[in-house]
Amino acid sequence: MSAAVAVPAPIMDLIARGATFIINHSGGKDSQAMYLLLQKIVPAAQRILVHADLGEVEWGGAVDQIRATTAGEPLHICRSRRGLLQMIRERGMFPSPSERQCTSDLKRGPIERTIRQLGIKLIVNCMGMRAQESSGRAKLTPLKFSTRNSKAGREWYDWLPIHDQTVDQVFGAIAAAGQVPHWVYGAGMSRFSCCFCIMSNKADLTTAARLNPALFRTYVELERSTGQVMLMPSKTRGRQTLEQVTGIFLNLEKVGAPA
Repeated sequence: MSAAVAVPAPIMDLIARGATFIINHSGGKDSQAMYLLLQKIVPAAQRILVHADLGEVEWGGAVDQIRATTAGEPLHICRSRRGLLQMIRERGMFPSPSERQCTSDLKRGPIERTIRQLGIKLIVNCMGMRAQESSGRAKLTPLKFSTRNSKAGREWYDWLPIHDQTVDQVFGAIAAAGQVPHWVYGAGMSRFSCCFCIMSNKADLTTAARLNPALFRTYVELERSTGQVMLMPSKTRGRQTLEQVTGIFLNLEKVGAPA
């Protein structure tokens, strides 16, 4: 264990009690930095990785990135019974910040179901949310006993190990370990979630459309077929389609930037 890492006393106690630390790993920068921290403080035998496979809306190479930057711990890959695009087609609408089925159905649900199936009795479920990301995440409790999941003899805690870290600290930790983040960051993305995330800004959506034109086409076609738009209307610009937000317009033959 590294003496330079400050470990909360309750976590030290859980390590001593033999808790299994489940490391939620998306393949993104925050998961990578979180893993590097946990690698220093949690014995290898008490670490397990879990990845929620988002299917066709996930950036390519996520699992390869996880395997390349971890130490060979057991990796459990789980997947929702329905993909995001299927959910949108069936509901006739996109997820929204207030109704984020993409998070509950594609990530949290499959991950928690996988953890329960492992039959572990003392669990620390580790997630890479950071306070700097949003006001909502800033309000999260870094270490919390999960009453909902502590059943059938299970004792379950949810922990946010890098909750207080900045984005510069995240990238710094990755560089200090001699690693590099997933390729999409070097290509201009600031987020690593779904390729087209309802929480993304204009720059990320435009970059994602350039990097993944086929998936961009699918989203544009979904907007047209449902009559809905992916993004919530803004106070300044109102309701906008993905084409309007990115400036990349779809015609019958191809997706391309207007002349």
